[in-house]
Amino acid sequence: MPTFDGSGIDKVLQAAVDNGAVPHVVGIAADRDGVFYEGAAGERVVGGGDPVSGGTHFRIMSMTKMVATAAALQQVEQGRLDLAAPVEDYVPEFADLQVLDGFDGDTPRLRAPKSRATVKQLVTHTSGLSYWFWNPDIVRWESVTGIPNVVPGDRAAFQAPLVADPGTRFEYGINTDWLGRVVEAVAGTTLDVVLKENITGPLGMDDTMFALDDARQGNKTPVHIKGEDGRWASAGNILPDDPQWWAGGHGLHSTPRDYIRFERALLRGGELDGARILSQETVDAAFSDQLEGLPIPTEITTADPPITDTLHLGSGWTWGYGLLLNTADIPGRRRAWTGAWAGLLNTHFFIDRTTGICASIYTNSLPFITEHEAWKLYGDFEEALYGSLG
Repeated sequence: MPTFDGSGIDKVLQAAVDNGAVPHVVGIAADRDGVFYEGAAGERVVGGGDPVSGGTHFRIMSMTKMVATAAALQQVEQGRLDLAAPVEDYVPEFADLQVLDGFDGDTPRLRAPKSRATVKQLVTHTSGLSYWFWNPDIVRWESVTGIPNVVPGDRAAFQAPLVADPGTRFEYGINTDWLGRVVEAVAGTTLDVVLKENITGPLGMDDTMFALDDARQGNKTPVHIKGEDGRWASAGNILPDDPQWWAGGHGLHSTPRDYIRFERALLRGGELDGARILSQETVDAAFSDQLEGLPIPTEITTADPPITDTLHLGSGWTWGYGLLLNTADIPGRRRAWTGAWAGLLNTHFFIDRTTGICASIYTNSLPFITEHEAWKLYGDFEEALYGSLG
């Protein structure tokens, strides 16, 4: 590792807490050989006095997706799963889903999809499934039907319709929740067992799991939101600890020190400390364009402002297997073909194989990616990290 000075990163994290951008924050960075930076600012529960740290448990939400995707890719490597096969070949009830084409009054207008969604389309968010917070039609569908979104952990959430025909556009949605069910079908056991036996166990990620035990519950950050006075306060757990299904799209808890081990395994081509979870070839494919010419929107407008801000990506992005990929270098920041994604409660990771570093940043707060708060912090942290590398 070149000469490294993390003081600039420390200042970025502390400033974000001091100015109220986030309630607390942990940042961590590593290379192939190990962690070279860890810093934190703020309290695990605002007003509680207990400092947040790299060992604190966070709900990582959609950072779960890459772990579940890795589990699916393992099944592909073992010959049990075909990415080109229709989803319904593994989970027959997927065949019941129709495309939402609008509304007649309060009655959803549904039709059959023009093709059968494949497992690969689940992995690449091109199956036509969506999330309520970035699609107003799904917000309305949930309102008129009374069927919940995926957050409460009710299996009824799998009744949500498609909003586009499979393979016609990138639409970020509940694809990886369905993918988790595909993995369960081919592995013959539940997703928590699959991940423990094949990813978190081999990588020594003993603090990464769906359901926390009592000791770990006491080390967990609740979700924080701002009150009318502009101050952060705990909103409690929000998500259930005993859902009806293990959510491959958002269900894991982890710590910064644990998840960086997963990042390092991908950085190293699928292996860490002698444990190989994926082949180099599969990892290379995960970090390659898998959208087959479909564009990622430059902007995705919020449909639920208390949950998320509008995502302003701009041009030059594509999707691999479970990863958002930038197709050009970002000056002063990540290099081209860095893989990244984030979690709804404002966690974020990236793996830059060209530079040879990976990093992540954590808070548990809403709304997601507020443009001048959490979203700005992501960029400030990344710029300070790259600026600190000698």
